[in-house]
Amino acid sequence: MQFRTTTRLAACLVLCLGIAAVQGIVTRPQIAGWYNELAKPSWTPPASLFPIVWTALYSLMAVALWRLWEKAAPSSARNWAIALFLIQLALNAAWSPLFFSAHATRAALIDIVLLLAAIALTMVASVRVDRIAAWLLAPYLAWVAYAATLNGGIVWMN
Repeated sequence: MQFRTTTRLAACLVLCLGIAAVQGIVTRPQIAGWYNELAKPSWTPPASLFPIVWTALYSLMAVALWRLWEKAAPSSARNWAIALFLIQLALNAAWSPLFFSAHATRAALIDIVLLLAAIALTMVASVRVDRIAAWLLAPYLAWVAYAATLNGGIVWMN
């Protein structure tokens, strides 16, 4: 790999996995106490599964962003796909502080619904410039849809 390509990939990994690390820092202290006390839907997985899944998803997201930045030809379509990616990433970054730190489960539900829409829009924009980048986001979209049902269930049950 060329230096520029490696540097861009590293930057995308640092960005996405850095957000994952911050999410973990925000989330971890709340698991044993507040989160454990919540009534949760029967389809809630064990808490130990979340960091494994999220690490894989953030890694896929980083590669998708890198492909948009490095592999797609410069264009307004590429810029739009990257802008939407960053918007969805910001919505993603907002969810854990809302849900775990602020205990604002309803606000977190609004955020995750907006996040779902932003991921879908990012995929639509990305498919126009790099199909692989778009498909790398598919597991993320599926997991966030599942997470939204968990968030909704928690709002309903608490």
